[in-house]
Parts: sequence; structure tokens; C-alpha cells
Amino acid sequence: MFGVFPQCPITAYSQRRTRLGGIFVPVKVGVIGAGKFGVNHLNAFRQLSYSGVAELSAVAEASPARAEEVRKQYGCPVYLDYREMLEKADLDGVTIATPDHLHKQIAVDSAKAGKHILVEKPLDTTVEGCEAVIQAAKDAGTLLQVDFHKRYDPDHQALENRVKSGEFGDILYGSVYMEDRIEVPVDWFPHWAPHSSPAWFLGVHFFDLVRWVIKSEPKTVFATGSRKFLKNTFGVDTWDSINAKVDFENGAAFNFDVSWVLPRGFESVVNQAIRIVGTKGVWEIDSQDRGSRSCVEGEGMRTYNNNFLREKTDKFGRTIYQGYGAESIEDFAYNVALLKSGKTLDDLAGTYPSGEDGREVTRIAVAAHDSINTGQVIKLR
Repeated sequence: MFGVFPQCPITAYSQRRTRLGGIFVPVKVGVIGAGKFGVNHLNAFRQLSYSGVAELSAVAEASPARAEEVRKQYGCPVYLDYREMLEKADLDGVTIATPDHLHKQIAVDSAKAGKHILVEKPLDTTVEGCEAVIQAAKDAGTLLQVDFHKRYDPDHQALENRVKSGEFGDILYGSVYMEDRIEVPVDWFPHWAPHSSPAWFLGVHFFDLVRWVIKSEPKTVFATGSRKFLKNTFGVDTWDSINAKVDFENGAAFNFDVSWVLPRGFESVVNQAIRIVGTKGVWEIDSQDRGSRSCVEGEGMRTYNNNFLREKTDKFGRTIYQGYGAESIEDFAYNVALLKSGKTLDDLAGTYPSGEDGREVTRIAVAAHDSINTGQVIKLR
């Protein structure tokens, strides 16, 4: 089944603000998971409260210490059990920023509670799990959105628009790499990294971006990988790196190289780029080195992806975060606001990364792991 490929999200994002006419019914949002990335959700909804678009109404965080920190910093009710939050808090929607392998049940429970849902990528780590979440949302008539924030990067949007216009002709091949420094699996997430991999944590970003840009679904996947350095050196039993070759139905072929073992001294936490070659042109985007660099004593060289998040102070002295790392989350609030204003899910179809998109991306990641384990080319269609 061919997936639905939304229009440029930020264009749709601006159109939603226009259609709402600047008059918003505040969206009450709860965040499930207030950890390393969940804080971006907390900040996004707090700053939307300044304009009356949304309010951070509740948080669910399993760590008592972290829960208390959130309560003090954000001034909203914090629950240790998300199910209690779903039962007691008055919410229009929830966002899920827990570890990858925990998304499914939380999303299903949220749909059954009648909440609109934004899930951090991946939607789930099994195709069957994705199907269960999609069906639960359909049964409940609620929005199901996946935070594939690479689509909201303005450089990627320009790429998608120009490829769609035919400027690059037929897309022949391309390559992607996305690599994290080693502290991500070793220091940040050692307790759940064994349940994940570079393909789940990093690869899904670009699996989705490529299929969205070239408007085609994968046909075959062949992958190899290394699983020894993290396990033998740090006791973190997961893949060090994964290299996948994906052939798409339109004839394009892409190589995806992902890892999370870059040395601590590398100048950015994330190293990433995409290259696309067509019959009429080529485009390369270095998403890590955007041209902003620094060297500070004791820190060394650093580069900054300011498209992702930029911290500012508004005229009232409030901290504001701008960039696609915030806008992809805010987009969910605008979608829910539109639904509260009378729009339907059919009206919004094709304007955001959907559950079906999440399922197709998971299909690629599952196939990559299956290929590594079997040594075979995995046929998806």
C-alpha cells in the first residue's frame, strides 16, 4: 500500500494559523515522558500558552525525582503513572516522548481515552504494533501524528519542493548518514539502548525523509551491521552501526549509514547529511555543519544546527525556542486546535506525518534488522 505524503509541513502550519483566523480555543495537552527529548515538548506547549494556542495541562513522568523537577519548573500537575493522568486530567491531546519500545501501549491507551496523539518517532518497533495504534486511533476518531521533525527543516522542505517540481528529473540514487556521539547510548540511555539501535533511534528520521522527498515506498532492503564495541567495552548490548541499502518502487536506490559511536571529542552530538542525485541535478545538505562554529577553552571546536533549536528571549523576558525541533511539536497543537474549531480529520489528511507514515518507516527499520540477522535481501513489496 502506497503511503500518504503530506505537503510541506510549515506551509500547512502557516495555513492552519490563517484558517483559524488568529482566534484559538486553547488546546489542553499532556506530555508523557519528560526526559531528554520530552523537555522539548514541555517547552513547546509552555510557549504556545503565551499566545493562547495551547496550555501544558499535565505531565506524566515515571521518575519521582524528575517529576518533582518538572512540577517546580513548569507549574502543572505531574503524575507518576500516565494512566492516572489519562483518567484524571482534562486533556484534548497527549504527546508521547518515552523510549522507543514503550510507545505502543501508551498510544493505544491514549486513543482509548479519546485523546489526540503525537508520538515521537518511531511509532512502534514492530509493524503489528503500528497497526494496533493506527486502529485504536481510528476506532476512537482521534488524530494520530508522528514527530518526524526532519520534514520541518526548511532546507529539507526546499529539497522536497524542488524534487516534486521535477527540477532534478528522475531521482536515481542518494545517500544518508546520521551518527551520534558515543555518550548517547553510553551516558544518556544505557538502560534502554539495548532495546533500540542506531536504525530505530536515528535511521527512522531519514527513512521517512527520503520516502517523503521522493514520493515512493521501499521495495527491498539489504543491511549489515556491527555489534561488538558497545557490548564489549561498555556492557551496552546493542548495534554499534547499521548500513542499509534500500531500493524504492520508483527505481531510486539509497544508502543509509547510521551509528552512535562517534568519539566524545567530535564537534557536534549529531553528524548528519543527505545527498540526492537525479537525471537533471544533485543536492547535498549538511545538516550538522550549518556554518556556525566556535572554539572555547576547555570545550574545543563545536558546530551548531541552529535550524533545529534557537533559544531567544522575547520582549517580556520569557525564553522562546524556535526551529524545526519546536515547530514539529507545535504543529500538533495547531492540528488539534483546528479540530476543536470544527475541522475534521479528513480536512487535515495529508498535511502532517501520519500513523500510516509511521508504519511504513517501521517497515523499513524492521526489514533492516531482519536482513542483518538473516544475511538476505528483504522484499517488502
